[in-house]
Amino acid sequence: MSIIMNPTLKAKMQESLAAVLPITAIMLALSIFLVPLKVGTVVMFFVGALLLIVGMGLFQLGAEMAMEPLGDGVGTRLSKSNRLWLIVLISLLMGVLITVAEPDLQVLSNQVPSVPNSVLILTVAAGVGIFLALAVVRIIFKISLSRILMVFYFILLLLSFFIPKDFLAVAFDSGGVTTGPITVPFIMAMGVGLTSMRADKNASNDSFGLVALSSIGPILAVMVLGCFFKPEDALYSSAELLEVLTMREVAKAFAFELPHYFSEVLVSIFPLVVIFLIFQLVIHRVQKRQMLKGLMGFLYTYLGLVLFLCGVNVGFAPVGTLLGSELAAAGQKWLLIPIGMLIGYFIVKAEPAIQILNRQVQTVTDGTISAPAMNRCLQIGVSVSVGLAMLRIIVGLPIQWIVIPGYVIALAMSVVVPKIFVGIAFDSGGVASGPMTSTFLLPLCLGSCETLGGNIMTDAFGVVALVALTPLIAVQIMGISYRIKLRKLEKLAPAAVIPDDSDVIIEIEE
Repeated sequence: MSIIMNPTLKAKMQESLAAVLPITAIMLALSIFLVPLKVGTVVMFFVGALLLIVGMGLFQLGAEMAMEPLGDGVGTRLSKSNRLWLIVLISLLMGVLITVAEPDLQVLSNQVPSVPNSVLILTVAAGVGIFLALAVVRIIFKISLSRILMVFYFILLLLSFFIPKDFLAVAFDSGGVTTGPITVPFIMAMGVGLTSMRADKNASNDSFGLVALSSIGPILAVMVLGCFFKPEDALYSSAELLEVLTMREVAKAFAFELPHYFSEVLVSIFPLVVIFLIFQLVIHRVQKRQMLKGLMGFLYTYLGLVLFLCGVNVGFAPVGTLLGSELAAAGQKWLLIPIGMLIGYFIVKAEPAIQILNRQVQTVTDGTISAPAMNRCLQIGVSVSVGLAMLRIIVGLPIQWIVIPGYVIALAMSVVVPKIFVGIAFDSGGVASGPMTSTFLLPLCLGSCETLGGNIMTDAFGVVALVALTPLIAVQIMGISYRIKLRKLEKLAPAAVIPDDSDVIIEIEE
């Protein structure tokens, strides 16, 4: 069956179209009423949006066919192993390889001026690998997620006072970009696979949390790396917007960049294909149809990421930088806050990993936490975080003043909300800060900060970290509302036997 006739792909394309249209409409409205843009610039943005829609549709189909089954299979096999050293080794290796393939990390490394790309990528990958192994050990030994998060976030916040301030925002950003369109489907499916063989009541709760812990490792690793580099010694160069006058020039601009992304994504995703083939051979259950489906899924993932990255980097990122710069230059800097909040609210639906998280949550909770309710909660959280990021740029507010109180509140809430909401909340923080954040919101902040004469390293960087923070609080508010609802039910039916709230979910009203 051809790609065009695939009904599942058609549905994914429709989802992508619905997700990208609001952002495109906001951009068009801004170019008409606030920031007059050249027609060529707007056309570049629209072509990027088209590639984004097609790429996201292909990617989501590919993730369902390849990445999620691979993660689930690896997790299931690890749960059957009695060799702890082997479990730790495989988890660490998978964490490193998956992170190296993550396109979000490539985007961030290109925008950090003071550290060689390969050094930053390998440092972050090592952090993810170590903490993914730690997350797997936590599931095996049934260690409380809330307690282990408190320990490591305390260490993280303590270290933040001893590293160079010019590197702090980048460190926090690195934790958000590592949980993107490749790592999320694999890691979340791995968590489900690890707990699938357990029959205890906390199995569903423990299936979440791998993404949360995997996001801490990069922050700690980059903080240590920051002690060896001086960001103030390097110059930041913003994304260049190509001047185009005809549609032929638009087509050439994208066609010129496509080969670069074909080779870049191939290098990133090839190790995962090799692991998939080895895994199929090791389990001695090689089925030709299953293997072909997996390989086709990797092909969809590959093509989707190529189109996605080309669209956002050629059409989205440069326009985002220009938009931020023009708004700040026009003496309308305070408009950056409401505009940023509006973009943040709608950009959540354009994050491919968000849709994967919502589907996983809906599946694990048997549909009692609906995808629309999760989406709305994340949209509100991300909207607030982008508003705070814009406020930082305007007034030069240190990132610690927001991050430290934010994490303290989130960790305090984790003690009182139902356990499953803790895992979902801390997973959603990393998932919300995906490729759209790093390729549109970050350039928007960079352009604004550069025009206002602020410090790029301390004021502009940090938007990814804030996007990863506020959903932690927003989703746990859902947990508190659930607990209140449970208590009301207990009062109405005191004689009824109501199960423990750690393993029961009541549907949140949409």
